[in-house]
Amino acid sequence: MDQNHQDWMSALPEQLWDVPLSDMAIPGSHDTMSYCLDINSPLVRSESDCFRLLDGLFYCFTRPAIFRWSTTQDKSIEEQLSMGIRYFDLRVARKPNDSSGDLYFTHVIYTHLMVLETLSSVAAWLDSHPKEVVILACSHFEGISDRLHQAFILSLKKLFGSKLCPREESVLTLRSLWASGYQVVLSYDSQTAVRHQELWPDIPYWWANQRTAQGVISYLDWNKGLGRPEGFFVAGLNLTAERSYIAKNPKQSLRTLTFSNWECLRKWLEEQRPGSDPHSLNIIAGDFVGPLPLCSLVIALNQKLLRKNS
Repeated sequence: MDQNHQDWMSALPEQLWDVPLSDMAIPGSHDTMSYCLDINSPLVRSESDCFRLLDGLFYCFTRPAIFRWSTTQDKSIEEQLSMGIRYFDLRVARKPNDSSGDLYFTHVIYTHLMVLETLSSVAAWLDSHPKEVVILACSHFEGISDRLHQAFILSLKKLFGSKLCPREESVLTLRSLWASGYQVVLSYDSQTAVRHQELWPDIPYWWANQRTAQGVISYLDWNKGLGRPEGFFVAGLNLTAERSYIAKNPKQSLRTLTFSNWECLRKWLEEQRPGSDPHSLNIIAGDFVGPLPLCSLVIALNQKLLRKNS
């Protein structure tokens, strides 16, 4: 079920060009880069000593399981962009004992692809789609020193240049972003970012940490009941399985779990509304955004803003 929404922002009705981006429904991908995990890479530093020992002793069992349950996407970042994804969850880290200073993405293990080469392809995509705007959420930063942070931030500024929207821009609408030529909101979840006005703070992510659609929905509804945050925030439609479940279900994977829960998540998603009221949603992120029609469903929610504004 491959969908193409590569220019959906510029195709929106003009009545929506003045709606703040934080009041719109924006599709996102959870753990964006896990489609290129390297099954033979070391475990990330934050994994427990116990799990590290287990992985060392039973590598031929643990690695296929890690791979099955850490892979949340199966489309490249360029394909995700062309499908309409506009929020990217990017977990950045340095490999242990790597003197090169190269940065990789992570989810339990590291990716084959390096960070800067990947983001260069995002910058090139944006060049050919000048009215599309992306939100890049960089986080985790395991094993990254202050010096490496500074070098990485300089590389990001050089790469995106005048596309970077500074954080003091008060209200971000498509019309105002287009007028300034801004295409990138870069959220950087580290104290190091404070010194750089091109970087935005961490964007709240509602992560349910639940294995069933009902568990995820209850958690998201509970958060909605408390009222939405100011500005951008993410509702995660992604499922999580605990390690005991993974051990007992060797034939399952995150993919099979996601697909078997999808209908229930889909029904809930179709009932949601974007906007500024306390129970509205903004960015909605999910797993396997290629085969599942998350983008179409989230983009379609913006029609509800038209009915409201008229």
